Amino acid sequence: MSITANIERVRAEIASACERVGRATEEVRLIAVSKTKPVEDILEAYGEGVRDFGENYVQEIAEKYGKLPEDVRIHMIGHLQTNKIKKVIGKVGMIHSVDSVHLAEALSKEALKLEMPQEVLLEVNIAQEETKYGFSAAELMAVIPELIRLTGIRIRGLMTSAPVTEDPESNRIYFKRMKELLSSMRELMGTLGVPEEELPSELSMGMTGDYRVAVEEGATMVRVGTAVFGARDYSRRCL
Repeated sequence: MSITANIERVRAEIASACERVGRATEEVRLIAVSKTKPVEDILEAYGEGVRDFGENYVQEIAEKYGKLPEDVRIHMIGHLQTNKIKKVIGKVGMIHSVDSVHLAEALSKEALKLEMPQEVLLEVNIAQEETKYGFSAAELMAVIPELIRLTGIRIRGLMTSAPVTEDPESNRIYFKRMKELLSSMRELMGTLGVPEEELPSELSMGMTGDYRVAVEEGATMVRVGTAVFGARDYSRRCL
């Protein structure tokens, strides 16, 4: 199927999931994961109204940036090393993968140099998988007092990558936990003096295999790649 048809189907699935739980479709943002995909594919999705695109690799962001319309919002969703921060600051609207205090501090420092506060999500390894990055739930709550003092970043919410599974229902428990964790984080930040209007509200969770369940459990962003662009050719990751 074409990218256009794929987007229509994904949007319809998001709308159906929202309807099942009484949510407004507008509460959920589709992030089309365009890693390894050429600019031409991104522009086709753009023509269908998609404005948010997820990228995993710093080199790809650097090469695609400037070739896209100005209102495209690039999301860094892959693991980010501190020595590559300068290559993404100013190019990405949001970084989903802040997985340590060290990275948050480095991001804040660089953003302050550019006088461009960086919107971020804190990555949580909610299923405690050894192969994935992210805070544990307990670690996250413990470091919040440190993170809210970093004036170069704006904490907008949480992100997770649930386990790869053939049964999306098996990830429902993790999405529920993420929503509960966001609520707990908001409460803690409020007690620490963060104004109501600055409390985080985003939940980036759910991918091609399980985004419907994620939407039912409160996702505000779903990162969908294969269902939009088709299978990936990783030999093209460096364009």
